[in-house]
Formats: sequence, structure tokens, C-alpha cells
Amino acid sequence: MKTTSVSFIVAGMLMSAASVSAPVDTRTPVVVFPAFHLTMLDVKVHKQTAVPDCPASGSFEDWFLNPNPGTEFSQVCRDRLLTLVVDPDKSLPMVSRFSNQPGVKVKIKHYGDTESAPFYEPLYAFLESHGYARNHNIRVAGYDSRLTPDIGSFLEKTKELIEETYHQNHNTPVHLVGHSNGPLYIQYLLTHTTQEWKNRFIHGFTPLAGNWPGQGLLYSVYFTGLNIIDFTFPTDPANAASSAAMYQTHPSSYMSSADPAVFGDQETVLQIGDISYTPEDHQQLFEDANLPLSQELAAAYIGLVKFNEPQNFPNVDVYAEKGSGLDTLVGLGLPDLSVGQVVDFDTAPLFIRDGDGNQEDLTNDAIQVWQNMPCYHFELSDNAGVDHFALASDAAVLNRLLTHLQQPKSVCPAS
Repeated sequence: MKTTSVSFIVAGMLMSAASVSAPVDTRTPVVVFPAFHLTMLDVKVHKQTAVPDCPASGSFEDWFLNPNPGTEFSQVCRDRLLTLVVDPDKSLPMVSRFSNQPGVKVKIKHYGDTESAPFYEPLYAFLESHGYARNHNIRVAGYDSRLTPDIGSFLEKTKELIEETYHQNHNTPVHLVGHSNGPLYIQYLLTHTTQEWKNRFIHGFTPLAGNWPGQGLLYSVYFTGLNIIDFTFPTDPANAASSAAMYQTHPSSYMSSADPAVFGDQETVLQIGDISYTPEDHQQLFEDANLPLSQELAAAYIGLVKFNEPQNFPNVDVYAEKGSGLDTLVGLGLPDLSVGQVVDFDTAPLFIRDGDGNQEDLTNDAIQVWQNMPCYHFELSDNAGVDHFALASDAAVLNRLLTHLQQPKSVCPAS
């Protein structure tokens, strides 16, 4: 009996010692905010009659580089079914005026998990190689890319995901990584939460080519469309018309269009004959094109996410990345202002600026004003020759991210 009791005591001591010495994983958890239409959307169609030429029921997925778009719904049908209905009642709050087509339901597939944004596989794999675990300390805050962050439950769902990630990782503050449009949703979050909440839950913010004041090319898309599956311009008139009309109803289109408050008249975004339109002329452009809905939505959503005044600084540590040195298309010459034009790149005038191949330098450099944040750290790393879509897998970018994840956050006075 004595031997047995001693063995139990020794075993207990060993177990106790093991529990004391077992290291706690204090890696800074990461929440990724994908780029424009890089979140997987699951679309269910049930007895719809809004678009009679398309199937009444069925399903499809909508996301960039979807390898299996299926044949049940053509590209034109997918466009038309993802076109939002905008309530004409202007007495309603703008955020409550958008809805799906009757009979269409859209949700994020695998919300919160890395499976919801497969484009970022190299980023996940890199973090895994340094001890991270998918869906534990790598999470994804996907969103419906048609909508802006003020619509629906984006803010509440995202805060809940961040807080859940914080608690599941031993109350470790979370680092936010956004790509392209993703940083706009992060910035909206950071400017619509309290400093107390940020001090507790946020470690820092790494924007990869944030689309801060929008980009010039979006103005062409209202007339030409753009196919999500591969980000190419439609090559037939029916697809161009369905795609362009779809984007005209999406508030995010306007949030992503060059904001004249930053761009002014610095670039031509559309040229019709001898008439040139700059971001400063956008309301005249929509009036000339007889697009009253675009006039209304542009007034509400261009420049939605504020960032360049002190009261709109994120007030967290920021480690920004951008590409540069690449020709970037910012505008087109078109024959007229009709909706549904197929671009002939052999003859159409193209307006090019320096940038990352997708966003011009005017966009990528706009947050340099954040270096005026008191106390909080700010840096902007320029990756010459790295294009917009390669940033999230670039070795130098990923290694800097890992370094930043291991750095302590700034401790600043409450503001």
C-alpha cells in the first residue's frame, strides 16, 4: 500500500510539473479580410420570377477564380440574380434600401474559416510553417463584396469573430490583415469601435494595397462590366450589359470609385470623343449617361470610409504594404455613354498611371497621412515590381508580417 501511495504521489507531481512547464501559445492571432469578391458567396435560388429567362431554382457560388462555376446559371444569369434591388423610397435610411432579388438568398460560405477565401492559401501555409493553426489563430472575416461595411451585420459579426479569436488564444490581441478592399472594411471597423475596445482586442493592422480613396478604373465598369470569376472585361454585349447594370446597384462599387476629395482632376477615368471625365466630374458623368441611380448612390458611397483626417485615424499600429512601378489602367476611351459596351483594347484609348498593376499610386500612397498618428507606429513598405495580387504571397511581405506579429503593440494614452 505504501508503494502504491508513493507512486500516485510521484505521478501527481510529474503531472503537475508538466502542466506548469507546458508553454502557452502566445502567438499573435491573425484575422484576414479578403479583397473585392475573394470571399466565397453561396447563392441559393428558389422559385425566383424576377429574371424569367434564368432558372427558377438552383444554386451557384460567386468568387474570384472559382474553378467550378457550373453551367446551370450562365454568367448573365449570375449577374442578373446578384443585381441588388434598391427601394425607390428615399425617405428610408440608405442602408435599409438594398435587398436581394426575390427568391435569391446569399450567404458567406465557411464564414470565419480559411476555406472561405482560398486565394490566400500561400499566406495560411506560411503562417502554418511558423506554428500557426488554421481556424484557431488564423481566421477570416469574409464579407459580401456587393455591400459596404455600414450595411447589414458586418460590424457586429466581425467584432464577434475578433473577440472569439482573442478569447480562444489566451486573451491575446488580434492582428488584422486586409488586402485591397479588405482594409476599407477594417478601417470602418476601427473607426466605429471605441479606443477601449481596440486597446483590448487589436494588436495591429497590416493593409496590403488598401483601396483607400478608391480607384479610377471603377468608373469604366459602370459601362463595360467586369467578370468576377477572372476580373476580365466581358467580351459580348449581353454579358457587358448584365455586368455593368449589376455594378450600378452595388454600393461597394461607389465606395471603390476614385474619391474626388483625394483625386480631384488628377486623372482621366473616362473619355468620350473630345470630352474627358475625371473623378471630380463623376456626377456630370452619371447625368450625361442618364444614370440617376448611380448619381444617388455615388453621393452616398463615394468616400464612405474616412481615413485622412486625424479624427479618422485608426489609432492602432499600422504596417502597410504596397506594390509599385507597374503600368496601371485607370481609365478608358469609349465611343459613347451607353451601358454594355465591349472594350476593344486594340483601338480604345487607355489611360495609364504608375501603380501596382491594379491600383494607382494615388490610391496606395493616400494613407501616408497616418504617419501623423500620435504614439502609434506607422510604416509603409514599397515592394517595387510586385503586383497587386502577388502581395499576399510575396516572401518579403510575409516575412515582415511575421516580424510584426512578434512585436509588442504600442501602449498609448487613451484618446
